[in-house]
Amino acid sequence: MRLAAALVAAALAAPALAQQQEPFEPEGYRTDNYRAPVPATLEGARVLTTADAETIWRGKSGAFIDVLPRAPKPKNLPAGTVWRDMPRKNIPGSIWLPDTGYGALPPAMDDYLQRGLARASHGDKAALLVIYCLADCWMSWNAAKRALTYGYSNVAWYPDGTDGWERAKLPTEEAQPEPRPEQ
Repeated sequence: MRLAAALVAAALAAPALAQQQEPFEPEGYRTDNYRAPVPATLEGARVLTTADAETIWRGKSGAFIDVLPRAPKPKNLPAGTVWRDMPRKNIPGSIWLPDTGYGALPPAMDDYLQRGLARASHGDKAALLVIYCLADCWMSWNAAKRALTYGYSNVAWYPDGTDGWERAKLPTEEAQPEPRPEQ
């Protein structure tokens, strides 16, 4: 009887234990469920804590790239409809390249990301790039992985993003994205 009770308890605890484990780093890009726990690693990149990111930011020793998506203005809004973009506050001095963290990028968005990274790095593929979004968001993981495939050798992924930054009571500023290809 005790063995049966122990087996039932173990079976009930298994899903909870599985949820507590960090996800494994996939071979490719994450293509769905972007707001979910992220791995602790990104092969080829340095993973930053908020303290690490703050040190880089204060020392102005790296370019910060925000990849949080932004909803585009609907094309067929009725005349007179007021459209207001959702405000975004990011780490001061960041370049915001929205929609570049999806698992699959159309060619125009892939080019947009490559041009944005080249601008942020001043064309130096060894320059430090700090890529972030929000906590538990695969967008920054995907974008950092993609930067590595473009040949950038000094990529840092900040998985806590602006959520961690704001929890630490660090400054943010209202941001405007770099114009997207269709704009």
